Amino acid sequence: MNDRFFAGTRKGLFHVERGDREWAIKKVDFLGDPVTMLLHDSRDGTLYASLTLGHFGVKLHRSKDNGETWTEVAVPVYPEGAVYASGQDEETGETETKPASLDEIWALEPGGPDQPGWLWAGTIPGGLFLSKDHGETWELVESLWNREERMGWFGGGKDRPGIHSVCVDPRDSQHVTIGISCGGVWETRDAGASWELIGEGLRAEYMPPNLQNSLNIQDAHRLSQCLSDPDKMWIQHHNGIFRSSNGAKNWTEMENVPPSSFGFAVSVHPHDGNTAWFVPGVKDECRIPVDNQLVVTRTRDFGESFEVLRNGLPQDHCYDIVFRHSLDVDSSGDRLAMGSSTGGLWVTEDGGDSWSTISNTLPQIYCVQFAKSQPGS
Repeated sequence: MNDRFFAGTRKGLFHVERGDREWAIKKVDFLGDPVTMLLHDSRDGTLYASLTLGHFGVKLHRSKDNGETWTEVAVPVYPEGAVYASGQDEETGETETKPASLDEIWALEPGGPDQPGWLWAGTIPGGLFLSKDHGETWELVESLWNREERMGWFGGGKDRPGIHSVCVDPRDSQHVTIGISCGGVWETRDAGASWELIGEGLRAEYMPPNLQNSLNIQDAHRLSQCLSDPDKMWIQHHNGIFRSSNGAKNWTEMENVPPSSFGFAVSVHPHDGNTAWFVPGVKDECRIPVDNQLVVTRTRDFGESFEVLRNGLPQDHCYDIVFRHSLDVDSSGDRLAMGSSTGGLWVTEDGGDSWSTISNTLPQIYCVQFAKSQPGS
């Protein structure tokens, strides 16, 4: 099991470790600054933290000694003249555009074990970037950026479209699948040289009936993949939960998920693609837990049934929502960490059957991630 994880919050990066008896916060880095994305790279143990500093822009920092010291590295930069679609002219119907500049790094993932130094960064407003030197330099993946379909992407929870999920196939590092809000699911089988829009079966109920199954406007809130069985993937969609057994090509919507199928986060068991966890809310227009009771839903039979897990979670006057990257499972599949929009932080060591509170007074939590075990350890 992993005895350490990190929580990126509105006021810093919190290091959380397990002692002999309990979990505790041991250290805070970047105190006072919003740490909106992080990555612990299991290939070499490097830790990355992305800070979204408003007027001062986005900053990316790297640590090779578990956060004892940090080095600032480069951030993705959009080339001069790059634009994104900002809407349609009401009179002419023509697409309106605005200059593209980096708002936020919304996904940060390592390349495969045969790609040392490779990092993928999904950003707002909808650009995918690749670094081959541990973040020293970045290149826009123009093969995706130049797709005609990109001008049909639009913002969901964020004002601009964004890439929030990057799944690298553990069997083939050239095969990468990404999730976009709102731009659907895309895959490359040649490390980004070419792309295909996939995702048959996804449904967007917020669109007119004739457009609900359009692949290019799906709002996949979070895309997650089973590491030991990568063909099994899950999506927490804007309006439901979907599963795939063929690597995101086709999707099946789950029905009658208690207490709700709306949410943002999903984590998949690393050794069992049939098992996944979700954190439900009421709906888009009411982003609080159902009946003001925070629960986690779990399936262990590929969505045929769902359990509602609440032991140890607040069940009275609770208004916490768990963001896309704020639920993580460790390499054993037994420990999960979860952080909320109102500063609650919980951990379970039995797959979600019971939860322990680490804190309920932290700043807003954007992301949590276990320190992943290095290959062979």
